[in-house]
Amino acid sequence: MKILYRLYQLFIALPLGLIVTVLTCLIIIIGSLLGSAHFWGYYPGKIWAQTICRLLLLPIEVVGREKIDKKQSYVFVANHQGPMDIFLVYGYLGRNFKWMMKKALRKTPLIGYTCEKARHIFVDKSGPKKIQETIENARQTLQGGTSLVVFPEGSRSFTGHMGKFRKGAFQLADDIGLPVVPVTIDGSFDVLTRMAGFNFVNHHKMRLVIHDPIFPNGHGPEVLKETMEKSYETIMSALPERHQGYVENKDQ
Repeated sequence: MKILYRLYQLFIALPLGLIVTVLTCLIIIIGSLLGSAHFWGYYPGKIWAQTICRLLLLPIEVVGREKIDKKQSYVFVANHQGPMDIFLVYGYLGRNFKWMMKKALRKTPLIGYTCEKARHIFVDKSGPKKIQETIENARQTLQGGTSLVVFPEGSRSFTGHMGKFRKGAFQLADDIGLPVVPVTIDGSFDVLTRMAGFNFVNHHKMRLVIHDPIFPNGHGPEVLKETMEKSYETIMSALPERHQGYVENKDQ
């Protein structure tokens, strides 16, 4: 079965996935240029992500979606197990959102330009002025229920365990006054581990657990630290025992 699944990936899922990806990028670019990036920046990507998961025949479980108010904007923070996290969150979170991503990703052919037109938020840390511009961009974008999704670890796990959280997403939530929603990703590491070059996908269930929102209780460094620690503990609590505990990520 493993050999058949790999042959299926190589000759069916991969070619179809590439076609769907290119078409989705073109739809997002054209749609965002002609219409609203609020709509075109999310819904085609959602369908794309679900299509990729279905092409790969991956079972998906979502827990806790009912905890989210559709009219409220949030900062969703999730652990980063692997490349499949993008498809799981984009396809199954069930909320219109923007990604917060590294500025360097803007240079990725086609994908970077697509993300720019979709008004996803690129983080520029080159100086205080650029950081402030990033915050203002986020403030203007996160209106009317549009939310933000961030991987606070900043890089994918090598082991399936969680690394350190950076404070950027929590600082942004504190500055804008938005609730933070911890999200646990489980199973993505088993589907596709972090390796250089091409790697086959393993057939394994992916699980998305949406936890209770953490609403702002004031502002400042102490509140920020408390929210960050609570989010970390909450996300880890839904991971299986084999992925419990902090493990240093060598490229953090």
